[in-house]
Amino acid sequence: MILKDKFYTVERLTTEGGNIHATLHLNARHRIFEGHFPGQPVVPGVCMVQMIRELLEAVTSKTLRLQQSDYIKFLSVIDPSKQKLVAADVRYIEKESGKLEVLASLHAEERICFKMKAVFIVV
Repeated sequence: MILKDKFYTVERLTTEGGNIHATLHLNARHRIFEGHFPGQPVVPGVCMVQMIRELLEAVTSKTLRLQQSDYIKFLSVIDPSKQKLVAADVRYIEKESGKLEVLASLHAEERICFKMKAVFIVV
């Protein structure tokens, strides 16, 4: 895990079938925010994708790689100094090929900030 326990911590995690619901606590003091952006911290989009990947890996106990994405949409800025908690909703289907088809979103204060539809493969 690259970001877990440094950039964010998992406050709550529930799974039911192919659904993951998690509450993530962002570390507003992480070094990434020194450059993204000084005085106006914003969670980078690549970190949002990585958080989804890490949640999937934690639940499936598999090492995954993003193979393709139909869309990755950044809809609203997440400022970790203001929105310390982020809700993650992930729905996945594991195919016979081992691929995971994923629909995921991140929410801050009931605003949808990020959405993706993607395929992850086991590496």
